[in-house]
Amino acid sequence: MASLNVGNLGEYLREQRRTAQLSLRQLAEAAGVSNPYLSQIERGLRKPSAEVLQQVAKALRISAETLYVRAGILDEKERDELETRAVILADPSINERQKQVLLQIYDSFRKENAAEASAQAAAEAASEPASVSDRDDATPDAEPTAS
Repeated sequence: MASLNVGNLGEYLREQRRTAQLSLRQLAEAAGVSNPYLSQIERGLRKPSAEVLQQVAKALRISAETLYVRAGILDEKERDELETRAVILADPSINERQKQVLLQIYDSFRKENAAEASAQAAAEAASEPASVSDRDDATPDAEPTAS
């Protein structure tokens, strides 16, 4: 897990709040946190918990995972996977059984691709030519012949 990047998070939150045309007080009230606490988060003085970030994200109508990445709680890859799962689970046009089947297929594709990438990386590493320092120094180079 990365260290918390609170300054970047605060700037991002301020930008999102302004885009949503909310005052600091309005966002604090909507998120259920105190106005001074939210101000400190925006100024990079406080490290909010994942729960507080989730409340703020809900109030701003943005992805909580995006805030987790900004705060260093979650890495980008994990966020992408969580957002994909959330979209599938939130889709009202498919039933619960279909959602579960789709998630199983998604997981199997991810595992298959990870295995292929790992095998490809291993094959590339094995096929790289040995560097000069890796060669056996016991074999002398051929002497050029004079004509």
